[in-house]
Amino acid sequence: MIEAPFISVVSPVYGCKGCLEDLVDRIAVAITPLGASFEVILVDDASPDGAWARIVELSETRPWLKGIRLSRNFGQHYAIAAGIENARGQQVVVMDCDLQDVPEEIPKLLKALSNDVSVAFGQRTERQDSTLKRLGSWAFYKALSWLTGVKQDHTTANFGAFDRKVIDTINSMPERERCFPLMVKWAGFRSAAVPVSHAQRTLGKSSYKFSRLLRLAIDIILSYSDKPLRLVVRMGIIFALMAFTMVILSVFRFIHGDIQVAGFTSIIASTWLVGGMMISCLGVVGLYVGKQFNDSKGRPYYIISERINE
Repeated sequence: MIEAPFISVVSPVYGCKGCLEDLVDRIAVAITPLGASFEVILVDDASPDGAWARIVELSETRPWLKGIRLSRNFGQHYAIAAGIENARGQQVVVMDCDLQDVPEEIPKLLKALSNDVSVAFGQRTERQDSTLKRLGSWAFYKALSWLTGVKQDHTTANFGAFDRKVIDTINSMPERERCFPLMVKWAGFRSAAVPVSHAQRTLGKSSYKFSRLLRLAIDIILSYSDKPLRLVVRMGIIFALMAFTMVILSVFRFIHGDIQVAGFTSIIASTWLVGGMMISCLGVVGLYVGKQFNDSKGRPYYIISERINE
């Protein structure tokens, strides 16, 4: 039986074929001085640029490099799930493949792990992203903090080092909707934010377009917070009180002769307003029901079609 490595590095791959050799070699150079055995797991999330062939080629001369190919594009967080569920190390590093997460910072993250600290997130103090992307990230995490009641940090993402017990806990969570950093934070293990460098993207373009980011944000909010449902109940109560107040006011004005004929405009306006609110509330409830329907199917959240060096 092959002895398990002490360190596992997991990276989901999508649209970054050109930088994979640089990625794995820089990871090896960064970890080798630590004197610990290691493995690098690249998870091909059906990358459209033929990344799998490149992973196979690189693995032929690097026995510590392992590859997992998903049957189709499942998404970044599902690719991470596939990687960490197949990682064997006592310490696991998760990072992106585009080299914006700097491999040379891995020893710093691993050093931050101790008996007291089980999670070391890389804190990007100077993000090398566009202003619009940074602003969108800040707004999303602020909204998510309010909705979930758990403080979120927009300067941290997937990049980090995690103790084995943290990875085992995340792997044991049965929910289909996966968001790796939120699941880690929910688990509640003691964590540290380690300032790390953040590089500019040199190859390819981000696959997260606005529509995809919006869909991801909605999925995460619905999966990790029930506050939208509670907001719907509050809005219903507020509108009911407003309607009751308007009825009392109208009766009072009618008794005093201020109203001779009921206004057509006010009736139409109130009908459209209440109707729109009811449809919106049903839509929110429907989204939650849809999530439960998908979970009830019990389908796997990723499917592996090929492996190398396993």
